[in-house]
Amino acid sequence: MNPLHAKLGFLCDMDGVIYHGNRLLPGVETFVRWLDETGKKFLFLTNGSQLSPRELSQKLARLGLQVAESHFYTSALATAAFLASQKPGATLYVIGDPGLITALYEAGFSMNDVNPDYVVVGETRSYNFEKIERAIRCVLRGARLIGANPDLTGPVEDGIVPATGALMAPIELSTGVKAYYVGKPNPLMMRHALRQLGCRREDTAIIGDRMDTDIIAGIESDMQSVLVLSGVARREDLPGFSWCPSYVLDGVGDIVLPELPNANS
Repeated sequence: MNPLHAKLGFLCDMDGVIYHGNRLLPGVETFVRWLDETGKKFLFLTNGSQLSPRELSQKLARLGLQVAESHFYTSALATAAFLASQKPGATLYVIGDPGLITALYEAGFSMNDVNPDYVVVGETRSYNFEKIERAIRCVLRGARLIGANPDLTGPVEDGIVPATGALMAPIELSTGVKAYYVGKPNPLMMRHALRQLGCRREDTAIIGDRMDTDIIAGIESDMQSVLVLSGVARREDLPGFSWCPSYVLDGVGDIVLPELPNANS
């Protein structure tokens, strides 16, 4: 059996791997059915912070996939867990969508746009100059700067959109303060995910569409990695990186094929 098929657990990115926006990608239904039928442990590990696990489960249901919310772990949850370990009950100024805000509220934090302990930024479409200006003032007054993830862009049906790293740039440039990013490839998020998955790293593979987050996260966590070309990365981009994935596939549906091309062979 192929070494990848022998893995007990899979950490799988979502945007660009499972769907683009509201469009399910080819082969995903086959892949999820294979996970269920073979008894694999799996966790959808997303750097997206907009949606909660419940909302992600409901989104997949609308796309025709039934996946329990226990199978999702987001950068919003990882950010909340990190801040809870640093300063329980801290006050925050948040630029982000309900998934991030809910995770922070549920972790015991309160909101403060005058003198917060932290400024926290995640993906959002409600991004404007007023919020940037307020975040800059808070950071200059001493608030620490946290990003839910470092992604500069995210894939959608008709191209790409700015992600947290891009939204954070004006705040970093204006204050001279570099944010701490919690999401992939931060090993902190990988440890949280493995703990929730209930697998050792040597028994787990990570699947993603980005060399700079998913694949490097797998390499730095000493896990086999699968790059799928259904999202951000293109095959012609690979020579520009100093690392390579264990496998390069067109999409997750190819994982269930009996033989897989090895990127190192």
